[in-house]
Amino acid sequence: MTTLKTTLIAAALATLTAPAFAAENPMVGGAPMYANKTIVENAVNSADHTTLVAAVKQAGLVDTLNSEGPFTVFAPTNEAFGKISSDSLNQLMMDENKAQLAKILTCHVVATSAMSDAIGKMIADDGGMHPVPTVGGCTLQAKMDGDRISLTDEQGRTAHVTIADVKQSNGVIHVIDRVLLPAM
Repeated sequence: MTTLKTTLIAAALATLTAPAFAAENPMVGGAPMYANKTIVENAVNSADHTTLVAAVKQAGLVDTLNSEGPFTVFAPTNEAFGKISSDSLNQLMMDENKAQLAKILTCHVVATSAMSDAIGKMIADDGGMHPVPTVGGCTLQAKMDGDRISLTDEQGRTAHVTIADVKQSNGVIHVIDRVLLPAM
């Protein structure tokens, strides 16, 4: 009985002393996401976003995504980038294609901080689909797919939000399962 009591007390104390992020922000890529860090400061710790971080660095967008914002970033995972052929991805990461890479990445960024409940309300208010203009000049179409948000890019490709509402000091990240592309 003493062991059970000790275990329960230890568990209760751990809950009381756990960092605030644990209750508020989900883990992403095996790493805690801290609401007091920027989008880039958190993304570099996610094992699921190494390709995105490399692309952001290659495109010269680190300073922008470290700035005050606010931003909403629809962050594709490594698996999402894996849906692009390795030849196409390697070509995109070349210096001579930096502008095209920046365009694709900024089509994942909105110049406001929009939590999923706000996006859901905009979708409902617009009759089931809401246009989302991005920093890159693309317009994504947001709709509900069951209880999660989906985004359709200008090529008709759809991504789903797999982890929503990851608070950052300069906005919010919504993890998505596909890379979104502008009209070509």
